[in-house]
Amino acid sequence: MSASVLFDAPGPKTVARHRVYSVVSVVALLALVAFAVWKLYDAGQLEYELWEPFVTPAYLEFILVDGLLETLKMAFFSVIFAVVFGLVFGVAKLSDRGWVRWPAWLVVEFFRAVPVLLLMVFTFFLLAIGGGPLTSFWCVVIALTLYNGSVLAEVFRAGINAVPQGQSEAAYAIGMRKSQVMTSVLLPQAVKIMLPAIISQMVVALKDTSLGYYIIAPGLTAVAKPIYLEFSNQVPTAIVITAIYVAVNLVLTWVATMVQKRLVGEKNPLELTPVGNLDGGRNV
Repeated sequence: MSASVLFDAPGPKTVARHRVYSVVSVVALLALVAFAVWKLYDAGQLEYELWEPFVTPAYLEFILVDGLLETLKMAFFSVIFAVVFGLVFGVAKLSDRGWVRWPAWLVVEFFRAVPVLLLMVFTFFLLAIGGGPLTSFWCVVIALTLYNGSVLAEVFRAGINAVPQGQSEAAYAIGMRKSQVMTSVLLPQAVKIMLPAIISQMVVALKDTSLGYYIIAPGLTAVAKPIYLEFSNQVPTAIVITAIYVAVNLVLTWVATMVQKRLVGEKNPLELTPVGNLDGGRNV
């Protein structure tokens, strides 16, 4: 018999009530979508001329290559660098040495508090304008790395602290150094705790690449402007670009979830032994 020990199984009335809630929610959602479509039709936003660019091969290539590919590249570099940044500063915040712990705390708290858009603007003015060494592409990557890396630093710190204290005490008891305890005992176990938060931050980094539009960075939001300026189709363009972001985020979440299941495994309900099977099958 499999059952959850955290809550009781719902009864027939509760199941029926939940089904009614589900049906009402679906009907309400469909009604909302129908209302939105009707408003678009009434405003003339469903005319073929406004949607033609999104079925034209040349414009599709422009959106996918100059838009989506650049967005994915910015998100990829941002996530990789943010994980490294977060790991280094998250571990540094746990250091026993104050000259390591307090500067790491200051860096993490500062970049976690500054809005991403302002980080992009500051980075762009410092490193790109006036013949600076970097392009707007890398300014977006740096800003997203600093912000998401600071958030991940807290995730790593919390994940390491969530490992039972007995694990590290046992490692110290057999003579392991603190660096060995961190890399061989604490971090491997903390990964299981941190993976959901890391996956969520990957999605956040991908969405925040859209802010690069304000510093003339490439990406999906950048390719939208020449399209709607040429065809005067702001609403259809916004719908298509949003749909691409949603689709990519769903794919990213699915891939990350599959990786998590392979690395961590799925949690199965607790197997409870029927009372009649205790003590060699004799009833108790």
